[in-house]
Amino acid sequence: MILKAIPLLTWLPSYQLVTLKKDALAGITVGTMLIPQGMAYALLAGLPPIVGLYASLVPLIIYPFFGTSRQLSVGPVAMDSLLVASGVGMLAAQGTDDYLWLAIPLALMVGVIQFLMGVFKLGFLVNFLSQPVINGFTSAAAIIIGLSQVKHLFSVDFPGSQQVHLVLYRLGSQLENMHLLTLGIGVVCIFLLLFLKKKRPSWPGALLVVILSTIGVWYFNLSEMGVKVVGDVPEGLPAFGLPTFDLAIMYDMIPIAFTIALISFMEAIAVAKKFAAKEGYTVNPNQELIALGLSNTGAGMFGGYPIAGSFSRTAVNAHAGAQSPMASMFNALTIGLTLIVLTPLFYYMPKAVLAAIVIVAILGLIDIKEPRRLYRLRQKDFCTLIFAFFITLFLGARMGVLLSAIASGVLIIYRISYPNIAILGRKPGTNTFRNLKKDKHLVKIPKLIMFRIDASLYYANTGFLKDKIQETIANYQDTKYLLIDGTSINEVDTTALGALFEISDELKSDGIELYFTGLKESVRLIFQKSGFTNHLGETHFFDRKEDFMEEFEKEKQTEFELQER
Repeated sequence: MILKAIPLLTWLPSYQLVTLKKDALAGITVGTMLIPQGMAYALLAGLPPIVGLYASLVPLIIYPFFGTSRQLSVGPVAMDSLLVASGVGMLAAQGTDDYLWLAIPLALMVGVIQFLMGVFKLGFLVNFLSQPVINGFTSAAAIIIGLSQVKHLFSVDFPGSQQVHLVLYRLGSQLENMHLLTLGIGVVCIFLLLFLKKKRPSWPGALLVVILSTIGVWYFNLSEMGVKVVGDVPEGLPAFGLPTFDLAIMYDMIPIAFTIALISFMEAIAVAKKFAAKEGYTVNPNQELIALGLSNTGAGMFGGYPIAGSFSRTAVNAHAGAQSPMASMFNALTIGLTLIVLTPLFYYMPKAVLAAIVIVAILGLIDIKEPRRLYRLRQKDFCTLIFAFFITLFLGARMGVLLSAIASGVLIIYRISYPNIAILGRKPGTNTFRNLKKDKHLVKIPKLIMFRIDASLYYANTGFLKDKIQETIANYQDTKYLLIDGTSINEVDTTALGALFEISDELKSDGIELYFTGLKESVRLIFQKSGFTNHLGETHFFDRKEDFMEEFEKEKQTEFELQER
């Protein structure tokens, strides 16, 4: 029981010195990457850069005890930072003490929600966000994130917004006030980051660009020329303390807390599974929820804001040779030493370089290949992706997540309500049956309609099934037998059972006999318990279509002989 609750105890006893060396190298490498990223993402969230470092420290210590991924790197990420800015920005103005003191308890709220979801094994809830919805939302959110940083590149000031048209309008009205020197620094940083990412991917590009730009601003005294810098950054490790709670405001923050809890888990589990598959081990989704929940709770208790699993840092962690969660400990050690010793060096760091880091980091989130693929393969999923993209782009990240999740739910209900129903035909000279619409060489057997239902039977789709049967019978008026191929029926609820009684009675009154074939044992048991088997007759159920066809051919032959007499 303890081993399940604290996975660290399963791998720590066999931990070796060789593994320690690899984890140390990977942890320090990712730590140097996280320092500028953590500060940049805090700025994106509307928080002081130091909060990003606080959010990076404690979760990296907690996660290795409870997480099941060997490579996952937790900490501030762009998407969660955007959601924090969106949610908290509705309740307080960025840059104020009220804003800061709402963002910190938000991490605690997210942590508690994730922990409880893990304890009660509710990880499956994230499945209600379908992949097309996730792709559409992520691409739109990436554009919003990028545009939110343009004001730091141009060094202009205007009210932030999660709606792209408002950001573009406000930016356009401030273009005459942009600071060309700041813009030049930002553009050079972006190109340098892209160059290092392509040509030297193993180098800590963000850290190098931060060091170079900070030295440049300090040496040439560019802050005196209007280049905005980070300024004083508090020294020392974060202090422990429970955030203060205003219950009325916390009630207003519940929707955004749930949103961040689901999105951050979705990000983390997707990344963890990807690298676990590469390395040949498995991760436990519900245990990951517990680990993330405790990590977010720790962030909230030590002055941080909500965190998640980072794809880019996890990739670097794996590439650098991380073998276990111990790499996160070295990651935390790097952040801790930075907080104790190096924070005075951040004074001349230009805000434009932090904006450049965010913009380059989110470029990979804009996926243009997936919409093309979905358009070719399945246009319903393509439309769902486009809906999620534009609704997020023009209504903001929070409404985008909410309405996209609703769209996913509607799509699930639609697919259940309108399942694929195929009318089967026989390949001449054989007992092979396939969808008549898919093969022009198939022939329909006279007097027989053979249905295949590619779904379980629920209250939501019984009306559609009835209509489809009536429509098909109207098209084939010589019908004497209706055979339902139930190989794909896994469940039948009570409403569907009632509908089947009605269908059988209506068919009988029209002189049509109903038969079933290929039913699973569990479905046949439900039919027997409900009395439907007796109602229809034991002889109306067959294991295979071939068995039914033998009886059908005999029936036809008997009928033919009677007609001859």
